[in-house]
Amino acid sequence: MAKETKRQRQVAEIIKRHFSMLLQQEGGLIYGHEVLVTVTEVKVSPDLNLAKVYLSVYNTENKQAVILQMEEQRYHLQNVFYQRIRKQIRRVPELNYYLDDTLDEMYRLRDLFDRLEGDNQMG
Repeated sequence: MAKETKRQRQVAEIIKRHFSMLLQQEGGLIYGHEVLVTVTEVKVSPDLNLAKVYLSVYNTENKQAVILQMEEQRYHLQNVFYQRIRKQIRRVPELNYYLDDTLDEMYRLRDLFDRLEGDNQMG
């Protein structure tokens, strides 16, 4: 895997910052005000045409449904996003949304270790 260039990192940071603000403003209309979605990471392709946006979803059991709702609103999100960053990036990459369940996995493992320690099975 090739090392990420400085420009890729710059574009990824711009996308992360502005898309996070966009979700704060527009997110409630898409997936509801009780759900919280944060951008955890953005990876940009070497040609800067594609961006993988990794999202953490809180306050809901059906996290994939939130991603699907965002996919349904892709055109709207892309347009609003373009308006925000058009002066900073010449060509706005296509955004693809991915669920980042790292935090959920961390909590699951912590609970498992707590249970094992409670049962005196930790050796």
